[in-house]
Amino acid sequence: MTEGTTSAVDAGSAAPAEESADTLVARLEQEGDIAADYLEGLLDIADLDGDIDMDVEGDRALVSIVGEGNDRTLQRLVGQDGEVLEALQELTRLAVHRETGERSRLMLDIAGFRARKREELAELGAKAAEQAQQTGESVKLRPMTPFERKVVHDAVAAAGLRSESEGEEPQRCVVVLAG
Repeated sequence: MTEGTTSAVDAGSAAPAEESADTLVARLEQEGDIAADYLEGLLDIADLDGDIDMDVEGDRALVSIVGEGNDRTLQRLVGQDGEVLEALQELTRLAVHRETGERSRLMLDIAGFRARKREELAELGAKAAEQAQQTGESVKLRPMTPFERKVVHDAVAAAGLRSESEGEEPQRCVVVLAG
């Protein structure tokens, strides 16, 4: 919650849950607008074509840069294994922080990279959960980024099992616990 949301709830507003949800959505939409402006400037500087889509999912703003057709030029902004994408996401979060004064959990996707990655990771999590159930032993997965671990944890939970992260960055990984 933001300080503004906390203050409204603490002040005893008439419908704190509704107002705080409205406040949250408005704040996330503002983050998306700031991010879109920042990214449009970046695309102009880099002389790249792309459209910016914004959405709010749960408690974070989602901003996507999409190309037209089979536009491979945006792939340069993804980089190897999403490394450039991760850096651009952090820069975009900093731009939002500079404007709002609040930490952003904004999620950036470029050319559908994260969407495809999310599908692959959800499948990996489901398979690891199935393996843990069948063997009765915990399954340790390869080191992953925080985004990747979150998707796997969600997939494992959806399969009815528990998982935990262990290790230190950048070698932190998910361990799926046997039933």
